[in-house]
Amino acid sequence: MIASTQKDITRRTIGENVWLNKETPEIQNIFARQDIPPYKYEVLETEAAVGRAMLDELQTVARNKKGDVVMLLLGGRGAQAMYHIINQKIPTGELDDLLSRLHVFTQDALAPMRMNNGFSFVRDFERLLGDDFFSHVKSFTPMQTDTEDLEGELIKYLEKLESLGGIDIFFLGLGPEAEAASHLAYIKPDSGVVFSDLAGIIPISETILEHHISKFKAGGSNVTETDEAECRAATHILTLAPAAILGARKIVQSIVDASTAPNKKPSFRRVVETEISNDLTERARQMDENPGLWLRLHPNVRSLILPDLLEK
Repeated sequence: MIASTQKDITRRTIGENVWLNKETPEIQNIFARQDIPPYKYEVLETEAAVGRAMLDELQTVARNKKGDVVMLLLGGRGAQAMYHIINQKIPTGELDDLLSRLHVFTQDALAPMRMNNGFSFVRDFERLLGDDFFSHVKSFTPMQTDTEDLEGELIKYLEKLESLGGIDIFFLGLGPEAEAASHLAYIKPDSGVVFSDLAGIIPISETILEHHISKFKAGGSNVTETDEAECRAATHILTLAPAAILGARKIVQSIVDASTAPNKKPSFRRVVETEISNDLTERARQMDENPGLWLRLHPNVRSLILPDLLEK
C-alpha cells in the first residue's frame, strides 16, 4: 500500500459517503493498465481444500519475505476453513515462526459499536481463531468503532498499515448486489469511489444490518439483547477502498458459500464476463457500478471457488 499520513490524505464526500483519498502514481498506473487479461479462477472440490490453498498462499508470502508479514483478515464463510486449519496447527508449533512475524488487520467494521459487542467482527475473529492465535501473532489492529472520531481513528489505522510497509496479503471475498453487481469489503455500487480512495465511511442500510445480525446468530456467535440493540443502532460501515486493494502485494479471493448465498453466482459471472473498457472514464464508471471488478485490475490475484458457484 502507498505511504499515507494524516496531512496528505484528503477527504471526499459523495452524497453521504466519506472517502479518504490520496493520489499516487503507482495506484494510478495500476488503474490505467491496458489489455486487461481474462479473469482466472481455480475450482476446488471442497471448502477444506480452499482453506488449505489459502494457508499455502500465506505461508508462501512469509517464506518469500524477510521480516514481518501484514495480513488482512476475511470474515464470513470465506476463510473459516483456513482458520480451522490454523487452529489445528498452532499446538504443534509448526506455525510459530509465521505467527510471530504476523501483523493482522481487519478490513471493515460496523460503527459506532463497542469493540466487545458480540456482533463485531473482532469478537467473531476471536471466536473463529481462538485466544492462542492472537497470543502468538505480533500484532492485531482492528478498525476502531467505539469513538466519536471515526475519521481520525481510520486515518490512524491507515498510518499503521503504512508504517509496517503496506499489505502483503489481502484475503477478500465477493458480496452480491442488485442486478448481478457485487461489492468488495464493503465498497458498495454507485458509492462514488475512485481508484485513489484508501478507505471510506459509508451509511449502513437496514438490509445489511438484518443480514449481519442473522449471519452472526446462525454462526453461533455469543451475543446478548444489549449487543443486538446496539448493533441495530449502528449508522455506518468502515471499509478499505480501491487504493488499499490495488496496493496490496497479493490478493487471495475465496468464494465458498454460493449454496447458501445463490445471488453470488450471477455476481461472479458478471465479474468474469465483463469486458473492462480501455477508456478510463468509462472504466471508472464500470468500477463504481460494480466494485467486484476492482480485482480484475490487480496484477497478482488468486481466486479460489467451489463448483457450485458456476451453476446457473
